[in-house]
Amino acid sequence: MSRGTEQLKRRTRPGPAVPRLACALAFVLAVQDTSASEHAAVLELGASVESELPLAGAHVGPSLAVETTPIEDWLELEFGVARFKSQHATEWETDLLLKKPYTWSSTVEFMAGLGPTWTHTSEPSGPTSTMGAEFALDFMFWPRQKWGWFLEPAYGVAFAHGHGQSVGLTFGILFGIH
Repeated sequence: MSRGTEQLKRRTRPGPAVPRLACALAFVLAVQDTSASEHAAVLELGASVESELPLAGAHVGPSLAVETTPIEDWLELEFGVARFKSQHATEWETDLLLKKPYTWSSTVEFMAGLGPTWTHTSEPSGPTSTMGAEFALDFMFWPRQKWGWFLEPAYGVAFAHGHGQSVGLTFGILFGIH
């Protein structure tokens, strides 16, 4: 196969996170106990800002996550994906966070979560993938039952050589799925 054909095939493949997000949504809806929860799932649409430590330049990109509550008041699962693009690379970051929820009022929720991350970077020198871990705090505000907004600061560490660290902030709109 010629190099041009190989590059065209590489460009036309769906992003690595799209099939994972579809599988995660199916899993989330399958394990959800809807009798004890307000929403079968929560869809989070937003933007992410991330910077490597020590603070250098920030990367900004869209984010998408789906969240469910398999054990009411004890466990929430969130599967998320974000895409960051720079001049020389595109980075897809996926995470699966296990969160402990705390309900502060009928309109405010707080969660602390921890879980694995997988980052795939496409660079001119070749693609790379890295596993890591992320700790996040999630603040959710529900002015209406079906929609709201969220703010999620996070800290991450890569398991690859050098153990790179990063801080990030994701924010956006929430949609309750019944």
